[in-house]
Amino acid sequence: MSRAYPDRPVVGVGAVVWRGERVLLIRRAKPPRAGEWSLPGGAQELGEGVVEAARREVREETGLELARIEFLTVVDSIGRDEEGRVRWHYTLVDVWAEAAEGEARPGSDAAEVGWFALDELEGLDLWSETLRVVRLAAERRAAAR
Repeated sequence: MSRAYPDRPVVGVGAVVWRGERVLLIRRAKPPRAGEWSLPGGAQELGEGVVEAARREVREETGLELARIEFLTVVDSIGRDEEGRVRWHYTLVDVWAEAAEGEARPGSDAAEVGWFALDELEGLDLWSETLRVVRLAAERRAAAR
């Protein structure tokens, strides 16, 4: 199935990854949202569970393993062309996770990686839904402690 002008939504995963009080973001190297900071994540593969997909995508994009994973929320990313046709539609299953030890480094779809405190997120080129999801993850994480 083509990701441009698809017949149906593409299912993807996103991971809010924590180390201490900092969250891991990647700068996207490819569309959609190329050049923007984002959660590590991507398309779920056929036969792959959501947790498996989150682990794989974080590993591919940052080189990190995840120590704990919890379901967070679902977000739709829909882009339309000037005629109103759906150019892309991703249904994103977001999780929050704790990072295992190791150094984050940019991988396949990431131009750059970085760890950010919550108060640093406002100044970044970041999709508003990403900011909302990170704040939700911070609340859930605090409640789980």
